[in-house]
Amino acid sequence: MISYIWDNYFRKDSAERNELEVLRNCYLFETLSKKELRFLKETVHVRTYRPGEIVFRQGELGIGMYIIVRGAIEIFIETNTPETPSDATLFVTRLVSGDFFGELSLIENNSRRTATAIASEETSLIGFFKPDLMDIVDRQPATGVKILMRLGEVLGRRLKETTLKVSELKRELKRLGEKTP
Repeated sequence: MISYIWDNYFRKDSAERNELEVLRNCYLFETLSKKELRFLKETVHVRTYRPGEIVFRQGELGIGMYIIVRGAIEIFIETNTPETPSDATLFVTRLVSGDFFGELSLIENNSRRTATAIASEETSLIGFFKPDLMDIVDRQPATGVKILMRLGEVLGRRLKETTLKVSELKRELKRLGEKTP
């Protein structure tokens, strides 16, 4: 039996609550006020992907970033080197709820995707695109600056991690080269 009398019509939809919670916990948006988060929530786009569905492909034009509400995304890169003349697909990482990816396309002009993102299970994503960011910067500059500052921090941290990894790999290659006659 359905009891409409006891239904709470003022309760927020659980999906909407979940999306707002994911935005609130995303590093890029942690400094936003409740009001700014609600404004952001009205700006972003939510879409569900089926298992195996491609979110974007390596080499495609990037227009924005994604935040995982639920589910998982696997990231792959295509390689074509002298050692592997045919395209080889390499698994990079698996991202889960709360993780975000594709943020470089928010600041680069004509940004090309550096990897392929595929849903590994039914996955709900929040899409935050460059035109959305530019709209926020125009309409609420203080909010836009908060987001851009956090975006700068994320990109700086990722650049440092990449530089460290490249340095480690160079040292390892040098060490291996010294062992070979």
